[in-house]
Amino acid sequence: MAIVSPNFCAPYPIELGIVRKVMTITDGNFTVTDANGNLHFKVKEPLLSLSDKRVLMDASDNPILTLRENRVSLHDRWQVFRGKSTSQSDLVYTLKRSSMIQIMKPKLDIFLAENKEMKVCDFHVKGSWLDRSCVVYAGKSDVIVAQMHKKHTAQSILIGKSNFSVTVYPNVDFAFIVSLIVILDDINKEDSED
Repeated sequence: MAIVSPNFCAPYPIELGIVRKVMTITDGNFTVTDANGNLHFKVKEPLLSLSDKRVLMDASDNPILTLRENRVSLHDRWQVFRGKSTSQSDLVYTLKRSSMIQIMKPKLDIFLAENKEMKVCDFHVKGSWLDRSCVVYAGKSDVIVAQMHKKHTAQSILIGKSNFSVTVYPNVDFAFIVSLIVILDDINKEDSED
């Protein structure tokens, strides 16, 4: 199930740790490590910009995906592109809320670039930061491809860091899963400000 690249798929479950700094004055408030603490990804966000775009970078600062929100959409629509591109020819997937009106937990539908009609989603996400967990499913099924759970640490209380553990199931693209979690975090931040 390589969506971004076969390099981000493994024949066994992958455990990732995500640290989100609540307050930061620099970009890179998201870091993603493996179970051994090795850095895999970080997220570059605009500091003071009208653009609502994030770039998922690898440990060597190479851009993997660009995540861009469509601010005029009623469904919290996001488009995700390869590298630093925002060209439709580099579109990887589109994400949107399942419906405009959602109480409590967001439910998100993901449509891969080849799914141009967008009638049936390729993946869907249920859960939120507030629930401290989310689950990514294949299509409209109950087949789980990844799960995120909050880890409670002294750092989260003392210095404003949120730690999450993500289990990515075998042969599932973990760069794709990380990009979904970054978008879910942004949607939850917007929901809590409303």
